[in-house]
Amino acid sequence: MPRRLLLVDDDPELTRLIGDYLRQQGYLVDVAEDGERMRAQYAVRKPDMIILDLMLPGEDGLSLCRTLRFSDSDTPILMLTARGDDIDRIIGLEMGADDYLPKPFNPRELLARVKSILRRSQNREATRQARQLAFAGWILDLGARHLIGCDSVVVPLTGAEFTLLHLLAENPNQVLSRDQLLDGLAGREASPFDRTVDVLISRLRRRLGDDARDPQWIKTVRNGGYMLATAVEQIV
Repeated sequence: MPRRLLLVDDDPELTRLIGDYLRQQGYLVDVAEDGERMRAQYAVRKPDMIILDLMLPGEDGLSLCRTLRFSDSDTPILMLTARGDDIDRIIGLEMGADDYLPKPFNPRELLARVKSILRRSQNREATRQARQLAFAGWILDLGARHLIGCDSVVVPLTGAEFTLLHLLAENPNQVLSRDQLLDGLAGREASPFDRTVDVLISRLRRRLGDDARDPQWIKTVRNGGYMLATAVEQIV
């Protein structure tokens, strides 16, 4: 069945060109030019993925992304940002975006990102069984894609947070480079200035209550990468 995308951008020429291109690649594409229309489209036909421009009239993309995540929506979000807006990109990841793509971009690059994000999303759906990973008093539920604390409190995770923690938990006490982690997250290599992994690590530490100044579980290995420094038990 064709996957449905919701393209949210107020540039009619861009949405026409990108919409036509993605439809030619076999996707169903709905278009919204602002937050109000995005919500209306989302309510009628929930998409498999949202391509969300950061700069929109009225409510901006960051606010819309935050609202979606606070409503516990796990729909993957690819955020479109103006080139050079590093702070906005980082904030977008903080708000729960799965990845970002700077404008201007090649449609083929957009297609590659869409395929990668949807592939990860599909893989997550395939793991919706009662399999869990337990570590340091936490349980990572691979089916529900959330954390469970020792007090049984459920901690929702964004798609990117879940994927990164899953990668670390599947390789306990092993150093994973930023390139390895970003490849697992987005299917691409990290550029020298790409802080995607670092931002997500910071968010995961906060989720786990791990002191960033002296982390006990997710450790930074200088010139190496990151490591989940604890034993992990697989529960089937």
